[in-house]
Amino acid sequence: MEESTVVIVGGGPSGLAISALLTQNSISHILLEKEDCNASLWRKNAYDRLNLHLASEFCSLPLMSHPPSGPTYLTKDQFLQYIDKYVDHFVIKPRYYRVVESAMYDEVRNKWIIEAKNTFEGTLEVYGAKFLVIASGENSEDFIPNVPGLRKFKGEVVHSKNYKSGLKYKSKDVLVVGCGNSGMEIAYDLHNWGANTSIVIRNPVHVFTRDMIRLGMHLVQYFPVYIADTIITFLAKLKYGDLSKYGIHRPKDGPLYLKNIIGKSAVIDVGTVEKIKEGAIKVVPSGIKEIKKKNVMFENNMEKEFDAIVFATGYKSVANGWLKDYQYALNEKGFPKNPFPKHWKGDNGLYCAGLARKGLFGVKKDAEAIAEDINRTLKLEN
Repeated sequence: MEESTVVIVGGGPSGLAISALLTQNSISHILLEKEDCNASLWRKNAYDRLNLHLASEFCSLPLMSHPPSGPTYLTKDQFLQYIDKYVDHFVIKPRYYRVVESAMYDEVRNKWIIEAKNTFEGTLEVYGAKFLVIASGENSEDFIPNVPGLRKFKGEVVHSKNYKSGLKYKSKDVLVVGCGNSGMEIAYDLHNWGANTSIVIRNPVHVFTRDMIRLGMHLVQYFPVYIADTIITFLAKLKYGDLSKYGIHRPKDGPLYLKNIIGKSAVIDVGTVEKIKEGAIKVVPSGIKEIKKKNVMFENNMEKEFDAIVFATGYKSVANGWLKDYQYALNEKGFPKNPFPKHWKGDNGLYCAGLARKGLFGVKKDAEAIAEDINRTLKLEN
């Protein structure tokens, strides 16, 4: 068994941020990553046209801000260049091809015992650590709802995780299920590539420009959330008007309030709303009832044939599968059991980072809190 003060599971932005902070404090740690690269979700499973929706000042990791002279909104490639620079600067050395199979707390030895399969060599490795950090992310496994008839669908089914561009869907009838940021942007991309695009929007959703959200995030640093929500919602109404006649309904609660309470993000419009208003992208205001061959039947009794369905229906955490003592920090769904803002801390030296549904801004805050707590605990013991 290899001993270390901290074991971090996950080499995405959360794991990298914590590694950098622990290095700054000279705390020994091991970073385990199941893929062959860091930030694999960004490198392998992000669609081509993806840009960061938040301004760069809200998308930096600890100890390294984006330069003020740089772009306000980073492309995927620009963000990955930043990640590569971050890894090099802090000499972060993830151990790739390590799939964690189990992690249990040993109450006799007061440490975590982690078993990981080295898929490159086909061997099993065992680690012992005083602290264990879950940084495998909330987007570790794609989620597709169990729709009756889906398995027998005669067309193509793809999750947004595996969607790259609409090039292959030109002139095809494509249904996008999910009206979050990924769903709305994929619908726009499909239309731009010449697909006949429809999107399911059955739940209320806020829609803003990215500059409106940027304004709101700056406002909450000086004013209560409800004031920021009131201001940016008013601006959205001025720009977009009443979207309910197009099948888009605003929630009763404000966007920043919803983000804080349940982690639901507002949609950052990239041009989708204009295409919906034009009728170029069709809105289906109803969920899917059943699928027969290539025909999709909706709950409002509408029926239409599609060549492909893109599920932008989100992800799920899989930490509960390998973390045998997950109750020390997580609930049954694999998310923090403690309410915000103490969501990142569990018991017996167990922490979780990047599971608060607050994007990169939340990742930075979680990493700083966890590293500070570990450092403080070690100092008190010495």
